Amino acid sequence: MLSTLSNWIISIAGIICISVIIELILPEGQMNRYIKGILSFIIVLVIILPLPKLLKTEINFDNMFEYGQNIKVDEDYLYQLNLDKINVIKEDIETKIHQRGYKNVSIYVSANIFDSKMQFKSINVDLSGLVISENAEHNDIIKIKKDITNIIKNYVNISEEAIWYDS
Repeated sequence: MLSTLSNWIISIAGIICISVIIELILPEGQMNRYIKGILSFIIVLVIILPLPKLLKTEINFDNMFEYGQNIKVDEDYLYQLNLDKINVIKEDIETKIHQRGYKNVSIYVSANIFDSKMQFKSINVDLSGLVISENAEHNDIIKIKKDITNIIKNYVNISEEAIWYDS
């Protein structure tokens, strides 16, 4: 035990002496900072590595970095984040539809908001209160639906079959 302790102290003194000599030899500048950082790291390793042997304990490095079992998804945060995403997308789509001259159009989004990779299931477009303004491109309901579908597809990756219209 005493020889192990004395060897440890000698190795600490030796690495410190070597680092002082290297620091004196090195010129000032950017490289000097990197070398000092590396030497500091080596000094810390020389001090720490023999501690388990001196304290007669084992350090199991295998279990130290197994973090996969301890990580859990915060579903409340994920829910709120995805809900906020849906609301922003919904508002953007409704604003774009309003800019095209179609007023009183409501969008309802169905998505799995508890999934980390949120997928849109369907989008329901309520046209029951549709008011077509004078600056609208189309007056035909089929062309209006096609125009709204294109607007939605610019914001959301969803098939045309998943976009439903209520008139």
